[in-house]
Amino acid sequence: MFNGKVAVVTGGANGIGKCIAEEFRKTGALVEVIDKAAGDHYVGDISDKDTLEAFAKYVYDKHGHIDYLINNAIPLMKGIDECSYEDFQYALAVGVTAPFYLTKLFMPYFAEGAAIVNISSSRDRMSQAQTESYTAAKGGISALTHALMMSLAGKVRVNSVSPGWIDTDYKVYKGPDAYQQPSGRVGNPLDIANAVLYLCSDKAGFINGENICIDGGMTHQMIYHADNGWSLE
Repeated sequence: MFNGKVAVVTGGANGIGKCIAEEFRKTGALVEVIDKAAGDHYVGDISDKDTLEAFAKYVYDKHGHIDYLINNAIPLMKGIDECSYEDFQYALAVGVTAPFYLTKLFMPYFAEGAAIVNISSSRDRMSQAQTESYTAAKGGISALTHALMMSLAGKVRVNSVSPGWIDTDYKVYKGPDAYQQPSGRVGNPLDIANAVLYLCSDKAGFINGENICIDGGMTHQMIYHADNGWSLE
């Protein structure tokens, strides 16, 4: 399906990003990963402007174009009690600025039928305490998605995916962790990767500027004390 297509995945050395990269490769895609973790990929910190520019040049020099950009790298999660100004700026740099700037750098080189998929989070619409840096970055990339969609209209489709609880070790949960989820289980990286590849495919050709929340139904679940066995005591 993606044979010979060029896919770029940020934060693709581990977790969801690694799964996305692997699934692209299975279809014959040429995958370029950038991650600050050491490994057999382009190593660099995407919070750095020079790194982004060097990576974009590397991809263009090697392939001459790009078909799919998957902005997946995970921003720092710290809360207002401990998050410094610098921490917050770093989270936004990784989670919002880097996706914006990579898109800008690749704009002249997107091939016909190109697509961008931004990895947001269900935290773009719900929160826990002490998660401000991460939540702000995920809210930002969800909004950036529909803004880029308008600016790239007719050239590149831009969508986002908001994962809920995804266990990157593929652990099978039992008991409350599973049955609190309307789908009866915790998610895994393939749940996200399958959606990303679909959004990049021609089958999703009329989906644009959309956010798909993949959380087993959790964000649609109303919770009241004593309802369905819930206890808030």
